[in-house]
Amino acid sequence: MPTNWKPRPCIKVATNSTLFNWMNEDMDINAGTILDGTETVEQVGQRIFEKIVSVASGERTKSELAGIGDEEFAPWVLGPTF
Repeated sequence: MPTNWKPRPCIKVATNSTLFNWMNEDMDINAGTILDGTETVEQVGQRIFEKIVSVASGERTKSELAGIGDEEFAPWVLGPTF
């Protein structure tokens, strides 16, 4: 399950269009367009870069808009990290 931790936004990139369509309400970018043949790696890379700039400038991610991560905030690690 994809997660999002506040206060840092998490831009979620779907690796294929099936995943993006299935989790559309939580995925920000569909990189599956490369496999679909509708975009190049460079084009998707540009979209990802533009999304990073937008989110860093204040645009909210889909997870933030949905309130995902509100209960998951911890300013430090609570337990072991694997």
